[in-house]
Amino acid sequence: MSDRRTFRWATTGARVLAGTLVAAGFVVAVATAVAVPWPTLAHEPVEVVATPAPEASVLACAGSLLALGRDASAADVVSAAGEQVLTAGVRDGSDPPSESQLSTQVDGSVAAVFIADPQDRTRTDVAASGSTSIGDPDLSGFAASACRPPLMESWLVGGSTATGSSDIVIVGNPGVVPATVELTVYGTDGPVVPPGGRLVVPAGSQRVIALAGLALGQDSPVIRVSATGAPVTAVLQASIQRTLAAGGVDQVGAIQAPEAHVYIPGVSVVETGGAGSDASTALRLLSPSADTTATVTVTQTGLADASAPISVALTAGKPLDLDLGGLAAREYTVRVDAEAPVLGAVWQTTGFGEGADFAWYTPAPEVAVPSLFATPSGPSPALTVVNPTDQDAAVTVDAVDGSSSTTVTIPAQRSTRFSLRSRTVYSLDAGAVGVRAGVSLTGVGALAGFPVWSADTAAEPIVVYP
Repeated sequence: MSDRRTFRWATTGARVLAGTLVAAGFVVAVATAVAVPWPTLAHEPVEVVATPAPEASVLACAGSLLALGRDASAADVVSAAGEQVLTAGVRDGSDPPSESQLSTQVDGSVAAVFIADPQDRTRTDVAASGSTSIGDPDLSGFAASACRPPLMESWLVGGSTATGSSDIVIVGNPGVVPATVELTVYGTDGPVVPPGGRLVVPAGSQRVIALAGLALGQDSPVIRVSATGAPVTAVLQASIQRTLAAGGVDQVGAIQAPEAHVYIPGVSVVETGGAGSDASTALRLLSPSADTTATVTVTQTGLADASAPISVALTAGKPLDLDLGGLAAREYTVRVDAEAPVLGAVWQTTGFGEGADFAWYTPAPEVAVPSLFATPSGPSPALTVVNPTDQDAAVTVDAVDGSSSTTVTIPAQRSTRFSLRSRTVYSLDAGAVGVRAGVSLTGVGALAGFPVWSADTAAEPIVVYP
């Protein structure tokens, strides 16, 4: 081999060896870079914790009792029949709420709105209720209802379009922008939005719709009230006339939402002659979204033993009425348990003759913070508090004017009744135990009740990243 060729092989081999060493070094460097932590530069974002300013507390009342078809030549015309007597107030030391009126489409009808502005960046709790007694030939009885905050969705359970019923749906918009409202009727064919079930409620106004125009032929309707644009309040005025005698009237407040465990406290069964009541008690039930089985129990206030449970199969979207039988003249809590969220309301009457009255008792939501409620003018107001938890609850009921204060320890799974004064604002405090409570008013030819709703809790702080 020549010297030139030998030199070329030598130089080529050197280059190959050098390349191999460089490649190996690169692999080692990469592996080392992966294995050894690199220096990092951490930058913590600036965050600001802020609590949103509370909004004003707004309550809208049902308003005057209304009569349907008093003019024989215009059976669908609604007229004002009796004005509400109102009671409203705030906690001691807070500024009183301002009162205004909704614009109504019925001449002579009055519907109040109460607004309590926040103080020192703290929400002001307010409570209000109203009642009306009437004794007209076509409309007779006693009605009482709580004034409620507007909601984007709520439910009305009660009423009928059977012969003799003259029920009316009342929708109020206490806001400053119009609300578009859809009324979905749940009946024998499931949920349906009838032709008259879509309406616009202008700001600061109230609309009334005859239930027969929404749910004709339905003996056990349930109505979902859905709003867009602004939240609204909803009330069902139910009344009945048996032959030539008016059989009672009630203003049935809305239910916030279905629940798997429903408590209806303060159901009053009164004597109608003899040792007990000859009027049966009825429970309307609906499972809006799923087939389920509901278990119903009835417990006398103050006692632990409940009635034998009743199992009821519910078909999704179809309400039914359950006869609870003739109960002794006492006060009760009706409980409904189901695997799916359900709605319910109890119907009770003082009788079926002249001068009778009836009431729809609706579910009480959980109250776990100090909350206000107002008793309206009327006979023998009382508060029934149910403790559905597994721990005892020390429940305090204070009149906000300082005139009375009562504290009672309610054992787990028991209930207690508090006697109250009419036209008084009270505070209910269960010491963070989630109780359920309802106000009832019971007298001769007078029956009414409504649940206590929880106060709005303070707005949670939010974190802002500038």
